[in-house]
Amino acid sequence: MSLTYLHTMVRVKDLEKSMAFYALLGLKETRRHDSESGRFTLVFMAPPGQEDCPIELTYNWDGDDALPDDSRHFGHLAYRVDNIYDTCQHLMDHGVTINRPPRDGHMAFVRSPDNVSIELLQAGDSLPPAEPWASMKNTGHW
Repeated sequence: MSLTYLHTMVRVKDLEKSMAFYALLGLKETRRHDSESGRFTLVFMAPPGQEDCPIELTYNWDGDDALPDDSRHFGHLAYRVDNIYDTCQHLMDHGVTINRPPRDGHMAFVRSPDNVSIELLQAGDSLPPAEPWASMKNTGHW
């Protein structure tokens, strides 16, 4: 048996807002498909150099009343980052709430505009504890 990873699909309510969030993480649009007959758009975004590991943002043109308010049934997406503190600061500078701060210098969680939980993991060894992260409390849930 042969198995090949294709993508992870996330349904979104506001395509532009969601694309802007994933762009803050460093993902770039790799391809797009607009379906007039199905009235939806698929946008694939991936980290540079990792185009074979995309996330698929699915946007229904006529809205999506079936989309739950909290996408916890999905689980989470995970990305390794070069510097967890710099990444979290960059996200905070752009209005993103750090739900689980990287107090341990290794792991943080944030949420997309559609409440998709995103895990950020420090590449290599954990960074030494540093402020403001070490004493920052959790916000909401992840």
